[in-house]
Amino acid sequence: MRKRIYEIVHCYEYDRVSRLYKWVMIAFIALSLLPLAYKEPQPIFRTLDGICLCVFSVDYLLRWISADYRMDACGKRAFLIYPLRLISIIDLLSVLALVFSCLDLPQSLSIAQTMKAFRIIRIFRYSKNMRMIIDILKRSKKPLTAVASLAGGYIVISALIIFNVEPDSFANFYEALYWATISLTTVGYGDIYPVSDIGRTVAMISAFFGLAIVALPSGIITAEYLKIINSGDDKSS
Repeated sequence: MRKRIYEIVHCYEYDRVSRLYKWVMIAFIALSLLPLAYKEPQPIFRTLDGICLCVFSVDYLLRWISADYRMDACGKRAFLIYPLRLISIIDLLSVLALVFSCLDLPQSLSIAQTMKAFRIIRIFRYSKNMRMIIDILKRSKKPLTAVASLAGGYIVISALIIFNVEPDSFANFYEALYWATISLTTVGYGDIYPVSDIGRTVAMISAFFGLAIVALPSGIITAEYLKIINSGDDKSS
């Protein structure tokens, strides 16, 4: 029985029933996102949240009780490990957000509002393309971690330099970090900017090196994607 549950809720293309389950869940996820498009709560949304809460809770429990099939290498420990996985935590947060909605807690609770946004992430689970991207990110974990470390270090160094050469332009170090991050990504909102010649020179250097650092992840991901495509072509031939 539990193996059949695993085939339905985890193996999205296993058979007709699993495919139907996938599309039903996608439909409910899409419906649960409707309230996020409105500022004022509508009466029907509370009923919709109640229905979605039941569906998502059952889905979460079905995934949990079949976790040992999903994580076969872990054995019985899978029941303890599964709730701690990132995607399981996201599922739980989206369920809790619906609980808050059904209890009609004050909309000013920013934590509840933030948790509602986790419903959006749930839909990516059923996307074949998204699963491929996640697989690519896992394969590229080491080089991407190295690039992230490089970017983080560069942001901190740039922030320290600009904070000291432009003390009047930044109220605190966090603003300098914000500026360094925006400069690294070459977005440049223009809300905070250096005004002295030294500060502008630092900004130009930061933007120049930022282009190179931002381009690195794209190259790494593209190279891994081409490997997957080429390996697929080799198998088919």
